[in-house]
This record gives sequence, C-alpha cells and structure tokens, in this order.
Amino acid sequence: MRPTHRRLAATAAGLVLLPVALVGCGIGGGGEKESATGPARAPAEEATARSRERVQAYLDAMAAKDVAAGRSQLCALLHDGFDLGATGPNGDFADHFKVPEATITDIRPGPLGQQVSVSVSVAVGKRTVTRPLVFTVTRDGSDWCIAGEAPGAGPTASPRPNDAVVPSPAS
Repeated sequence: MRPTHRRLAATAAGLVLLPVALVGCGIGGGGEKESATGPARAPAEEATARSRERVQAYLDAMAAKDVAAGRSQLCALLHDGFDLGATGPNGDFADHFKVPEATITDIRPGPLGQQVSVSVSVAVGKRTVTRPLVFTVTRDGSDWCIAGEAPGAGPTASPRPNDAVVPSPAS
C-alpha cells in the first residue's frame, strides 16, 4: 500500500512540530528550565527562599503597622481570624506595640511546611520584650503563604500541632 500525498504531508508536519511540542512539555529543553529571573531553583531552595520572603514581608508589615501588607502574606484560611484580632489589644498590629527589631533566625522543613524561626522585639512604652516565634509557611496552589504563627522556644523550636492560630508576639 502506497502512502498518499496527504498522509505524507501530515507525517512531515507532525515531525516538524514534534521538537516544539517536546520543548513545551519540558522534554529536550536542555535539562534546565529558565525563567525571566534566571535558572529555576531546586524545590528545597525555592521553599526556603519563598518562606524567608513571606515571613520577612510579614515582619516588615508589623514594624510599619501595614495591616493590608501583613494580611497579604497569610493563607486565605487565616484572613478572617487575622481581621478580627490583628489590631486588637494583643494583635500583631496593635497600635501600642512597636517592633524595633525582628530577625529570622532559622528556616527548616517541618511536617506542615517550612518552619521559619524568628526573634521579635516588641516595645510597649519603655518596656521591650524579645520573643521567639515560629511561622509555618506552605505552598497554596502556585503561591506561598504563612499558614501559622506560634510561640517558639528559640531558633530550634517547632510549633505544636494545635498552635496554628496567629497569636500576638506579646503573649
């Protein structure tokens, strides 16, 4: 059976488009995926970097009393609780709290996401207290967000499973 002209044309077109389709699927693209900002990161490296970015943005928002910026770092499930307590008497964004210093001290994988340990200094009047906190940062779809905040016991502390609420650093 001889191939018809149409069949040959369709086969040729398929062979010409095959490399384009394979590159689009990630096959045959040289092994390293490049983005607009450079080569893609390894999953663990990306998790650490994104977790650091989210927590640092939250700490910066606390210091600046920028409630909207702080809320935007949280996973959607925490928004209602945040809205109720963020500016309350013991909330992270309460007017009478000042945050003169907040430092990320450790980032490590945990059972519910990346555990980001921080040291936060909170001033109320002339009194300043430094408290360790642990933020849990997780991937939510294609984005990263803070899924919890808990009291810590220092740079190696991990939150307890029931501490996935957002308490005040002055608690």
